[in-house]
Amino acid sequence: RTVMTLLESKLDGLDAPPVIAVKPRAEWDAEQVADITKFREQLGRYQSGEMPEDVFRVFRLNNGIYGQRQGGTNQMVRVKVPYGSMTPEQLEMMGYIADRYSRGWGHITTRQNIQFHFVQLNDIPAVMEHLASVGLTSREACGDTVRNIQGCHLAGACPQEVLDITQWAEAAFQHFVRNPLGQRLPRKFKINFSGCSTDCGQAMFNDVGVIAATRTLPNGEVERGFRVYIAGGLGANPHPALALEEFTAREDLLPTIEALLRVFDQAGNRENKLRARLKWLVDTLGIEELQRRVFKIRHLLPASSSWPGGIPPEVAHHGDAPAGVTTTGEVTPVGQYVENATPVSIGGLSPFVRWHQANVVRGVANGTVSAYGWAALGDITSDQFRAIATIQRDLKVSVRLTNRQNVVFRDLTEEQLPLLFQRLDAIGMAQPGAELVRDVVACPGADTCNLAVTQSRGLAKAIGDRLEEEGLAEVGGVRINISGCTNSCGQHHASDIGFFGAERRANGRSAPGYQMLLGGYVGQEQIYFGEKALRLPAKNAAEGAVRVIRRFANEREAGETFRTWLDRAGGATTIGETLKELDVFPSVEDNPDFYIDYGETGPYVAEIGASECAT
Repeated sequence: RTVMTLLESKLDGLDAPPVIAVKPRAEWDAEQVADITKFREQLGRYQSGEMPEDVFRVFRLNNGIYGQRQGGTNQMVRVKVPYGSMTPEQLEMMGYIADRYSRGWGHITTRQNIQFHFVQLNDIPAVMEHLASVGLTSREACGDTVRNIQGCHLAGACPQEVLDITQWAEAAFQHFVRNPLGQRLPRKFKINFSGCSTDCGQAMFNDVGVIAATRTLPNGEVERGFRVYIAGGLGANPHPALALEEFTAREDLLPTIEALLRVFDQAGNRENKLRARLKWLVDTLGIEELQRRVFKIRHLLPASSSWPGGIPPEVAHHGDAPAGVTTTGEVTPVGQYVENATPVSIGGLSPFVRWHQANVVRGVANGTVSAYGWAALGDITSDQFRAIATIQRDLKVSVRLTNRQNVVFRDLTEEQLPLLFQRLDAIGMAQPGAELVRDVVACPGADTCNLAVTQSRGLAKAIGDRLEEEGLAEVGGVRINISGCTNSCGQHHASDIGFFGAERRANGRSAPGYQMLLGGYVGQEQIYFGEKALRLPAKNAAEGAVRVIRRFANEREAGETFRTWLDRAGGATTIGETLKELDVFPSVEDNPDFYIDYGETGPYVAEIGASECAT
């Protein structure tokens, strides 16, 4: 049993609230303590002029500290949250950090991290110590490293999973964090886990995407293992992941990932960062040569001191049995009040029933009950962090962050659902929005990012507001994602309706604009990237989204997906033609608002700072 004590008495004078129980300093991870000590030393060298700016930047990024658009000493701290799993103490600490060092709230990213903005450089060592006291780290959350290991947020509670990938994701995190192989890669390296072909972990656009799968052996037995997809990516040039091999046995999974990392480290492009991701290595070497190198290294990897073969201790101890499938193969859909997991609409019902339909998931085999708490724009206030921690303790449940920037409560009982709804409603997180159209995903945009050219968060709010006004916020089966530039941090390529920011020129002036894409989809071990529909002024983009959603809601057939409807309606270009009247900028005199971005007070200027993404 881990000994816990009050934070106030164990952090040697660090300013912190006495209510958070933390590990005593003597029980902190020794490698993390070394990270903090080194960061404090290197920060001193940098501030004294002894360490050059470019060297400190790389060091800072490898420790998860990212520069902001505002420059100066303003920093973004990215907290690694492997597969989104959080404890009450960690959530409470997030609330404290938000109040003490940031601006009162944190942001859930599409990779299940938590980010804090406007943290001052001198405060970073203290923040790192606070994280260490609750078992969290920012190490390798940025930079050319193995980034946060993602995993399906319903792993262990999913009605369709083949394996519970929780401990596989944990094993990958433990093996690769601070691993010498991953400290100075040609470029960042992203790993995702999904428990079934539904691919909630979004394996199909990552460097390594692991999907639990089965194969039938010659004797008729069914073996559970994995299918590994490689070289996927979004960004300005999206690339679908490719299958490395038909089936990867459980004991071969981590050696396979390490072999991929070694090939990437050896052959990745170190001269041109824009062509350095694993997806470009497929173009350079060809998929057959890449496979050959990976299999050769995997074959010889047992001779390495870092060989991670066999069943990882985490899996051997905790197991990986699936949650949702019975011996007859029966599964349970989302919500007991509906027959389809993505209803056309759930309006007209009581608030609890609406929430229950959209936000509750059950697993058959182990009787799990899970429910979503909706975080608008992925933001969690300090009070919400603390409230979620209290809910977690009171109901004795587990909590995970999702890649759609929400929170999932797991291990519930049926009797707890009304109480959970009541508690979430009290903190503004009970909207039935986890998989409905109001659940708009957006990157931070020009609010803090150096590369963004538009205020993507502002557009996300505008779309949400318009959907509420039009009574369309609870249409199911539509996902909207927004990025403030072409780099797809908001994953606009993989959503039903996607937007990315772009500078427009109109009437001799610069103006904020967006490219609308339609028909993106990831799931069933395949991916479709959204197709361009048309460009829109930023202030007309919300109306464009509303018109598409209204038409979809009116025309869709029972159970029809957005992509199927889009194809039946003539495709993205045809839909774009129906919106052409929105691609018009009035004169500055008639409507100056079109030349001012969301949340700004002055004329629009497309300011792009020095990128640290490719540093």
